[in-house]
Amino acid sequence: MLCGGDNAPQATIKGAVRAVKEINSEIILIGNENIINKQIKEIYDKDNISEISDKLKIYNCTETIEMEDIPTQAIKHKKDSSMVVGFNLLNKNEGDVFISAGNSGALLTGATLLVGRIKGVDRPAISPMLPSYKKGLMLVDAGANTNCKPINLLQFAEFANIYLKKIYNIENPAIGLLNIGTEETKGNDLIKESYKLLKEKSKDYNINFVGNVEGREAFSGEIDAIVTDGFTGNIFLKTVEGFGKLVKRSLIENLKKNFLSTIACVPALPAINRFSKTMDYKEYGGALFLGVNKPVVKAHGSSDEYLFYFTIKQAEKFAESNAVDILKEELEKNQDINL
Repeated sequence: MLCGGDNAPQATIKGAVRAVKEINSEIILIGNENIINKQIKEIYDKDNISEISDKLKIYNCTETIEMEDIPTQAIKHKKDSSMVVGFNLLNKNEGDVFISAGNSGALLTGATLLVGRIKGVDRPAISPMLPSYKKGLMLVDAGANTNCKPINLLQFAEFANIYLKKIYNIENPAIGLLNIGTEETKGNDLIKESYKLLKEKSKDYNINFVGNVEGREAFSGEIDAIVTDGFTGNIFLKTVEGFGKLVKRSLIENLKKNFLSTIACVPALPAINRFSKTMDYKEYGGALFLGVNKPVVKAHGSSDEYLFYFTIKQAEKFAESNAVDILKEELEKNQDINL
């Protein structure tokens, strides 16, 4: 199930049409049916979305949660919004995974209130995969919780540890705490207290805690996941995205600077394309919302058709992997550990 975003509905539709050719699942577009059908006609010259694929469906709703809406009020009062409708369909098992590029605060509120947290979870977390040296890097939390306690960061490390072991088959994932220095005494009160708690409890939770990690070392390929509060994580995430765009733009401009540089780069094009693909966060799809009872994926608010395409493919794998059930089972095993 798919909804929302700055570029909806056009980017959402195009991403779904691209993805449906490569996945086994049905895709339900949740939104105003008249607007979606109008776009289908304009883009594909089809009167009905089923003419494109019998695996594409529309679920009509009449309301929209805007970016400026107060999340709690929007979830309570906009009952026919695509987000509320999507969560209700998920709860009724009429969908296996819900993807939204809409209001992050409303997504967090809706997932917590309507879908519910896994038993024992204090705060769910947005957990994107980022490009790193020869592997991916999991970031937990990337914006769901701007104010955290040390227990939250310990639980974020637990999420990452379980997910990377069980879904990515990483035997002993290295998990670090994002900080301004590697020394134990560095950081604000939250980070220093979180360091102590992670160091104390990592053996009990079977977490390979490697200590503090500076931002410049996060992408070394030696770290599998970094944990932090959502405020810091969101700044980190958007800085990485912005720097990736800068590198890509600067590389293209320099290669096209003059005729000789353009000709000289031709033999290196395969390597350049591989490098560009590695740096592109779109390749990693959306961010998993870990800690809630059903599979929920947060797509980037400014997602274009390609990012929706990658996110839909990722979401199918997320649902097929039974990641939520595995997380529930493993978290339940750890509930007897004293904090």
